[in-house]
Amino acid sequence: MLDRVRTLDRVRTYYQVNPTRAILIGVGAVVLTPTIISLLKPVAKATVKTGVTLYEKTKGTIAESGEALADIVAEAKAEVAKEKAEQAAQRTALIAEVKSVDS
Repeated sequence: MLDRVRTLDRVRTYYQVNPTRAILIGVGAVVLTPTIISLLKPVAKATVKTGVTLYEKTKGTIAESGEALADIVAEAKAEVAKEKAEQAAQRTALIAEVKSVDS
């Protein structure tokens, strides 16, 4: 807010010192704005196009990373399930062995 006040004070001071030049700058800005916009439009369009392209590539990369991570998680879950099954089989075999020794 304070910067805006300072800027307005500078413009007011500049206008008071040299009103003709300040008016010419204002008129020049109004006249040149459409030309500047038409020159900057292709640059802005190219920038947006590049952004969209990067977004699409990033989106694909993130999807691939997500698939790879899902594969890793699935493999880890399968290994955990296999280890649990092996442990259960070992317990069952141990219990059967203990029962056969007790008999």
